[in-house]
Amino acid sequence: MLRIAVPNKGSLSEPAVSMLREAGYRQRRDARELVLPDPDNDVEFFFLRPRDVAVYVGAGTVDVGITGRDLLIDSGSAAVEHLPLGFARSTFRFATTAGTLTDSRQVAGQRVATSYPELVAVHLRERGIEPAGIVRLDGAVESAIRLGVADVIADVVETGTTLRAAGLEVFGEPILRSEAVLARRSDVDEPAGLDVLTRRLQGVLTAREYVLMDYDVPLHLVDEAVAITPGLESPTVSPLHNGEWAAVRAMVRRDQTNRVMDDLYDVGARAILVTSIHACRI
Repeated sequence: MLRIAVPNKGSLSEPAVSMLREAGYRQRRDARELVLPDPDNDVEFFFLRPRDVAVYVGAGTVDVGITGRDLLIDSGSAAVEHLPLGFARSTFRFATTAGTLTDSRQVAGQRVATSYPELVAVHLRERGIEPAGIVRLDGAVESAIRLGVADVIADVVETGTTLRAAGLEVFGEPILRSEAVLARRSDVDEPAGLDVLTRRLQGVLTAREYVLMDYDVPLHLVDEAVAITPGLESPTVSPLHNGEWAAVRAMVRRDQTNRVMDDLYDVGARAILVTSIHACRI
């Protein structure tokens, strides 16, 4: 039975549960449940603190787990990323007093405050940058410089509004672009059942990212049309009854649907008729 760790709270929890439910797995109805067997799918779920998921995976207590790429790296455990899951995206950046530093190499000799000390240490070590020290804080990192605890902070940056309010600005390259990931141990063979879980999650990702588009096109425009809608591998092209037209079905990225329809319109000069757009099914 595959043992899967799931975040029990925070921004990772609900999206993770939703994705697993879409993938056909049973999920808990009571937030107080810590262990949930799903014998129909031969898996067992363990609901853990988000920061602990990678630690348990790395120790082999569970086989795989859903966590953030940031938390995975920061854990320092023997767990590795197996599959990116496409939600809970965030960007980590250095920030300091506005107008003072411009390049991440200038972090050398500075005190850095962060809630992710291992992640920051790995980033700096890989670039040969030696800070004066890394100060771990569990919250309110933006106040660290004003209170004299640090010279630089490293934190999640979304709009930058909070930083600007504290008189700070980001500088240098991003430390990390994070998202939710499925993690497994790095030093053992893939556990039984992981291939099924992976395939199901990839199916959910595809269904979320793509729509199915159907359109009719004159035969002499088929090649130009399918060049616009190549699909994941190849579109389906079927002849219509009158012999001068074809019906095309292709997978199109959801966020590009309108642009694709515009391009088809340009090619067909109103001759191409989009007949339906609908969600992919897994």
